[in-house]
This record gives sequence, structure tokens and C-alpha cells, in this order.
Amino acid sequence: MMPSLLVIMEITSPGHKTICLPFQSEAEYRKLITKGSPFRAKLDELIAKHPELFPSSISEGYWLHDSIHSKKLDITTRRIKLVANQAVYQIRPAFVLPYMVGMTDEVEKAMYLRRFGVPFEALAYVFGHDPNFWYRLHQGLGRFSLVGTTVKDPEAIPINLTADEKHSWLLGDRVYIPTTVGTGCFLGVDIVESAETPDLVKGYGTFRDEALNLNPGYQPETVTLDGWEQSHCAWKIIFSGVAIILCYLHSVLDIQKRCRKKKLTGRLWHTYKSPTKRHFAQRLRRLREWAKRHTKQESIHKRLAGMKVKSKQFQVAYDYPDAARTSNMVDRLMNYQDRLLRTMQYFHGATDVARLYLRSMALLMQKSRKNLARQGLLICLRNGVKRTM
Repeated sequence: MMPSLLVIMEITSPGHKTICLPFQSEAEYRKLITKGSPFRAKLDELIAKHPELFPSSISEGYWLHDSIHSKKLDITTRRIKLVANQAVYQIRPAFVLPYMVGMTDEVEKAMYLRRFGVPFEALAYVFGHDPNFWYRLHQGLGRFSLVGTTVKDPEAIPINLTADEKHSWLLGDRVYIPTTVGTGCFLGVDIVESAETPDLVKGYGTFRDEALNLNPGYQPETVTLDGWEQSHCAWKIIFSGVAIILCYLHSVLDIQKRCRKKKLTGRLWHTYKSPTKRHFAQRLRRLREWAKRHTKQESIHKRLAGMKVKSKQFQVAYDYPDAARTSNMVDRLMNYQDRLLRTMQYFHGATDVARLYLRSMALLMQKSRKNLARQGLLICLRNGVKRTM
């Protein structure tokens, strides 16, 4: 059975462009690569079947440019030149890893185990090579686009998002990991020095750049955030038209820290389940009245009064029925981040190295959920292909 296709896209400088394609088998590829007409017929078939793997300008035609032989793997690859802009792309089969470092089948099980944080030394002991081989292979995944890898159809980029910043440490200093999630998948992750608006714009801007590269007209409808004002400002700068929904869960947890009465918790969630804005405002008002009669803690009264002030921000969710009303979706994935980072005692190198590690972690986590459990990992790397071509 042909493994599931995992498409990873990287935007690199002109002159370094690769299109990685799924051939039925290595034997089929080796047979086709020596024959011009059958190879071109196969390319035409793949262009029709997987247009997202190719630059849009390929519709204007292409030539078979030349071929390159790898002595290391004893395999030949061809290059094509586009008629539209004379750009040259290497055609690489999916069963070969980037830079001809090996075969996909040799690494798919090891990369699956990396999802669970298995050390590189353990992978070397079980699968061979050395720890640095697996480390470089893992880090290399971080160069590719999270959005371009996860979303096949440019029109299918989620428009209802959830985002938050995870606290972490690099060389003993606190850093922040702005994380963007949609439909249960990592769509953006970066590392910044502070949680102030300029740094958060830079961190969340990574998601914006990758989304616009895939779909230049992309505009999210909503993003669900906690109460950190700098995050709200950053998202308004990144996407001026986005509606910001305040996470209700954070307010509930803040109150539960101070009072764990089941009746109070139940009433908080009863308020959350209000069918309309009017019902929500009414239930919140009655909750405050009930708390004054049954709770003497001033801290509880103060926080319920704060929820009244934020009521309009909570009510934005009623205008967008498909939007997330809590940050559960991003919290679950950030818990995964935390487990792996805690086992490795956080980051001990350069910021760029930490960024690659986080992005690789995100790709392996979500793709292994979808594909690896049943069929294994097939990594296809598409370099330099822009949708705007």
C-alpha cells in the first residue's frame, strides 16, 4: 500500500527549487527516469492529480531540462524548466530524502517515535546512523511551512483560530512561544523574547506570512485569546479585520483558584451555555447576585465584577457560531509542547535552533496523528513553489 502523502513546503531563494512527487514505487521511477516521453507523461498525470505540488505557471508548459545523478544513492533525478519564467525545478521522488541523505522508508518509524520525544541517542541505537544524523533530520523539518504542509487547499485555511503564548526558557532566560491553532492543528509557532506587542506581532506574523503565501486573500474571521491585552493588539495589527473573542475558560479557572464550590462552578458554566447574548448578560447578572448572598470572599466578587466589564467581549462569540469560545484547542496542543520541552529541560542553544525544534515538533505531532498511526510517514518536500506565481 502506498503510504499517505505528507506535503511539506519551503520557500527558498531562486535557484534552489525542488518538487517532490509520489511515484508508485522505486522500480517504476527507475524505469521512467531513463525515458523522456513516458517520464513526461507521468509528470502530466501528477500535475493533473496534485496541482498543489506545482507552481501555477506550469500550466503554460515546461521542458525536460537536464538530469543529475547521485552517486551516494545511485539514483538519477531530472530537472524541468518552465516556459513562463524560465525557472528550473528539480523533480525528486518521494521515497528519497532531501539532499539525498537516505530513503524515506529508512526514517519513517524513527520520526514517528520523535513525536513522543524519544532521544536521538535511542533512535541511533535502534535504527542505526548516529545521533547527529537524526538530530539534523529532525531539525530540517522546521524549515518548512506549517500552513503549507497542513493545508492542501488554499481556500481551506481555518478562519476561526485560537492562539496563546507559552512561557518557556532559553539558556535560563524566559522566552515566549506564540502558538496559533486551527481545527486542532498547529498552524503557527515561533519563539520571541518578550510578551510585548512588537514581539508578539513578529511571532504571530509567521503564521500570517505562511497563510498569505498559500492564499494571498486569506483573512480570518475570529481568533480566541486570553485576557492579555498585548495579544489583542498584536492580532489587530496582523489582521485588522479579525474579531477577537475573549476566552471564557480563563475567567472560570481564575475564580476556581479561590473558590471550589460546586454550585459556583456549575453556575459559571450555566452562564457560558446561554443561548443568546441577552440570556448571557442576564445569567451573569444573576450569578453576581447569587454570589453576594452565598459567598463572602471579596476576591470572588471582584472577579465576577470583572466578568461583567468583559461581558461584551464574551458576547462576540454569539455573532460567530463556529468560533471557539474557550482556548481548549490551543491549550491541549500547548500541553503537548510542555511535556516534550520539560523532558529536555527546555532550550540550551541559539534562538534559531529552538525555533526549528518547535516547528519540527509541531509538524510531527499533527501529521503523525493523521497518517503515521496506520500507514507510516512519507515526506514530500516542495521547495520554492509560491501560489502567487
